[in-house]
Amino acid sequence: MSGWFQQVLAGAAKAGVEELRLAPGRKVLWVRRGVESEVGEKQSDERIEEIVDGFLTPAARMDLALGKAEWSADVAGLGPVTIRAELRNGATHAIFFLEVNSTQVPVKEVPAVRAETDKASANRREMHQLLVMTQQARASDLHLSANVAPMIRVDGDMRPLPGRGVLSPDALERVLWPIVPERSREEFRRRRDADFGYELEGTGRFRANLFVDKNGMGAVFRLIPNAIVPVERLGLPQEVLRLCALPKGLVLVTGPTGSGKSTTLASLIDYINRTRSSHIITIEDPIEFVFENKKCLVNQREIGVHTNSFRDALRAALREDPDVVLVGEMRDLETIEIALETAETGHLVFGTLHTSSAPSTIDRIVDQFPSDRQSQIRVMLAESLKGVIAQMLCRRTGGGRVAAFEVMFGIPAVAHLIREKKAFQIPSVMQTGQKLGMRVMNDSLLDLVKRGLISPEEALTKTQDRTGLLGAMKEARIEV
Repeated sequence: MSGWFQQVLAGAAKAGVEELRLAPGRKVLWVRRGVESEVGEKQSDERIEEIVDGFLTPAARMDLALGKAEWSADVAGLGPVTIRAELRNGATHAIFFLEVNSTQVPVKEVPAVRAETDKASANRREMHQLLVMTQQARASDLHLSANVAPMIRVDGDMRPLPGRGVLSPDALERVLWPIVPERSREEFRRRRDADFGYELEGTGRFRANLFVDKNGMGAVFRLIPNAIVPVERLGLPQEVLRLCALPKGLVLVTGPTGSGKSTTLASLIDYINRTRSSHIITIEDPIEFVFENKKCLVNQREIGVHTNSFRDALRAALREDPDVVLVGEMRDLETIEIALETAETGHLVFGTLHTSSAPSTIDRIVDQFPSDRQSQIRVMLAESLKGVIAQMLCRRTGGGRVAAFEVMFGIPAVAHLIREKKAFQIPSVMQTGQKLGMRVMNDSLLDLVKRGLISPEEALTKTQDRTGLLGAMKEARIEV
C-alpha cells in the first residue's frame, strides 16, 4: 500500500469517516453519517487497481477475477478494514469500510467479524463457481434445490452438474444469500419468492428466481449471453425486419417458457439500435440483455429497482419521448391496455406473451377484458397489431437447439378477422400469405426437417397439428 493512501485512510478514520470509496475518474469519496465529500485528486483505473491489489488476499483475488470480492485486511494503525471491490465494464471500483470508534470495540470481537466476512466471501465464491461451471457446460439454466445435487439444462434436457454433491438446505441458503440484493431479500421474506438479475464479469448475466419448496430454499438461474445474436442469424423471414422500421404499432413475441422469446426480442431491439436514430425504453423484470447506445439512445428500467410495475413504467414512458418501447412481459389487463394505447398513440411497442400460436395470442389478449369491453379491444387490436412471432425451441440433430417460428403480420385480411371474432380463420390467411413472409408453425417445422436440422420425431413432439404435419411429411416423402 502506498504511503499516500495510508495517509488518506488514517485521515478518514480520524475524521470519523465510515466509508471511503474509489471510482475511476472521480476524487476519493468520504461518507460520514450519510454525507458525502470529495478529497484529493481524481483517480485513474490503473491507480485504483494498484491500491486494491495491495490489499488482496488469494481468495479475494479469485473472487474479484469473477467480478466481485469482499474481504478483511489489517491496516497499520487502524486494524481490520473491510474492503468491497467489483469490476464494472472492466474497471475496478472499491469501498473501504472503516470502524468509526474502534477503541470501543472489544478486541475479542475483531476475529469474529473477520471470520464472518471470510465465510461470506467463501460462500459467494462457491456460488460463482457454480455459475461459471453452468456457462462452461453450455447450459441454459442452473437449478439449485435442497437435498439434491445441482442440476443444469443442456439442449433442453436436465442433468446433474458434474463433480458437485448434494446441497443441504443450510448449505444452499449459505451459498445463495450473499449474491441476493437487499431489495430481493426483503421481497423473498415477504412473498417467499423473488426475481433478480445478477451479473458475473467474464461469464454473463443471469436471471434468477428464488423460491421455497417442501425441502427449503431453492433457485433457478437462466444464463443470458453477453453477446446479442444478430437478428439476421435467427432464421426469421427477412420480411420480419420490416416490423423494426414501423413508426407505431404492437409487435408480440410469444411462446412457452424457455422458448427463446428474450433472445428474439433482444435481437430485434439490437437491429433497431443499429439501423434507426430513435429513443428506446425497455421495461423488464429483471433486466436481461444489456444494450449499448449505438445509433439509438437506450434507457433500460427494471421493475422493483427503477419503477414499481410494468403499468407504472408504461404510463411514465408516454412522458419520456420514446419511439420504441419494449415491455418484458404483458402480465395483466392493465398492462395490456396501456400497451395497446401506447401503440395507438404513435409508438412502436414490443412485448411478450406465453401463448403458442398467433390466433391463440389474439384470443388471450381479448379474453383478459370483461365481456362488455371485448368488442372495443378487438377494434384496438385490429388497428394496432402489426405482427406476432410465435416460437419454440427444438432439439437440433447432432446437439444444440434451433428455433421454429410462426409469423403473422397485421395485414388488412387479418385485421378484418380480428374485428369479426374469426381468429380461427387466421391460419388459412397465413398460409396464403407466404409470399409476404407469413408462415404457420407446421411449415417451419417441416422446413427444419427437410434441412436435416431436426428429426421428424422431434417435429411431431412440438406441433399442435400432428395430423397436418404427418400429412405434409408423407407428401414430402419423409419417413417417420
